Amino acid sequence: MGPESNTILESDMSRKDWPVSTICKYAVFIWFGASLFSQSVYMGFNGRPYDANLLLESIGPFAWIIITIELAVWTIVAIFLGGRIVNRVKINPSEMQVSESV
Repeated sequence: MGPESNTILESDMSRKDWPVSTICKYAVFIWFGASLFSQSVYMGFNGRPYDANLLLESIGPFAWIIITIELAVWTIVAIFLGGRIVNRVKINPSEMQVSESV
């Protein structure tokens, strides 16, 4: 297999990258699912949900940094979703395709 066979494989297989928005959506879904799973496992073993105050106290001075990062992530998610909703509302109904014609 020479260099020309590698070129043939690359030309036969069209590589399509995912858009950043799709990657971000999956990252948020995974993060949210992991949080739910973690909470359910904790409740299964201890019979009660996480104590937020105890968690923040155990982190110490880094708690505010983590809170700030989480608030920033949720703000970005809210802005993204808000932008998508605004774009949906701005589209004229005549420009939207009818599901029957798709």
